[in-house]
Amino acid sequence: MAPTHAVVLGGGLAGMLAASVLVRHFDEVTVVERDKLPDGPGSRSGVPQARHAHLLMSGGARAIESLLPGTLDALFSSGAHRIGVPNDLVSLSAQGWVPRFPEMQFIVSCSRGLLDWVVRSQALRDNKISVLTGTEPVSLLGDRSAVTGVLVEDRISREQVSLEAQLVLDATGRGSRLPAWLSEFGLPAVHSESVDSGLAYATRIFRAPASATSGFPIVNVQANPRDPHPGCTATLLPIEDGRWLVTLSGTRGGEPTTEESEFVAFASSVRNPVVGELIASAEPLSPVYGSHSTANRRNFFERLKSWPAGLLALGDSVATYNPVYGHGMSIAAQSAQALDAGLRSGFGAARIQRDIGKVVDGAWAMATNQDILYPGAVGKPLPLAGRVLQRYVDRLVRTATTEAAVTRAFLDAFTLSGPMARLVSPRVMWATMRGPRRSVSPEPTLTSDERSRVTSAE
Repeated sequence: MAPTHAVVLGGGLAGMLAASVLVRHFDEVTVVERDKLPDGPGSRSGVPQARHAHLLMSGGARAIESLLPGTLDALFSSGAHRIGVPNDLVSLSAQGWVPRFPEMQFIVSCSRGLLDWVVRSQALRDNKISVLTGTEPVSLLGDRSAVTGVLVEDRISREQVSLEAQLVLDATGRGSRLPAWLSEFGLPAVHSESVDSGLAYATRIFRAPASATSGFPIVNVQANPRDPHPGCTATLLPIEDGRWLVTLSGTRGGEPTTEESEFVAFASSVRNPVVGELIASAEPLSPVYGSHSTANRRNFFERLKSWPAGLLALGDSVATYNPVYGHGMSIAAQSAQALDAGLRSGFGAARIQRDIGKVVDGAWAMATNQDILYPGAVGKPLPLAGRVLQRYVDRLVRTATTEAAVTRAFLDAFTLSGPMARLVSPRVMWATMRGPRRSVSPEPTLTSDERSRVTSAE
């Protein structure tokens, strides 16, 4: 019997997680990647957004660990930080400062380059996975009923090779050509949606003060989308090698500039100046990098009535989110779990693609329902039911600033660690309707020790 073969298009985080699943079900897996992959935790040209803030939520971290055991230990031993939530989180939400209750969930904080490198190293320990770098897909082989492989091309020599496969999985990201390939097979156009708040990013890396290189919280000032002006944010992430990664953002009309001389001033101009104060005397280690790749976009592949056998998509090929919510990597990991479960159950490609769509639904609703509220946002307006739900969520987040049970339900959902349905459980709904029973702290929740560890270094 001939060995079975699967091809993964894209060697980023989603592609490597998918490969780690497929190698359990196929004899050989080939990853096709257009870039040259770095030998260490460096950035690569195909992921320009990688320089900006990335958060791996606990729901995604647990998913990755289930697929590639030992990955979290490898990350932490390489310098990634485990941030308890909300105890190690200094965060101004749209409704007020999040209280620093004892740990309920966690976030892995590190550079995207480190995360990609560790996951890739873990996946490629299996020698049944091979990688074709400097190679890009040209077209699918097969027809509208079944995909039988993919035609790929070397980016330098332009030599083309047909890779026969029982399964082709698209993880090429935002630039996916899958909708066009499906149209070339004569299938109906894939329904897609986009919600764009006009958000722009600016990121710079700083050297953390020596006394604040470990055990320092994430500091985050969020925007309030209901304010009648552009939503501006500032986020400070402790990352590996004693550094702080600071990302600023602003929606349409309030975009941060990449001028180095204005970086600290913008950080100080958001709803609270705490991030600007923390970095005012810190040593910059990089230029300021900008990005506008922040729109929420989704391809509803699962809605096609006819779906080819032997074809799947996950990760950013299916949906991309405003990165301010930190959900993209975690949804990719949980989609890979859905892929594994579907293959174990013997489901066909159409059923597995629907299951991947279900994984996407909650994070998609959370991001788009918020972003459409910003002034000048482009996208389909919220229907009446959506506006009512958003008002409820606003009150829930406000209640979460003082009520631990509501905080837990909200954080479980936000970190993709628990079902969104828990937000409308009788207990949480009752607490939300009652509202907060204490006043919210008007000041950042940094401890005096945390502040002194920064000011003492000045």
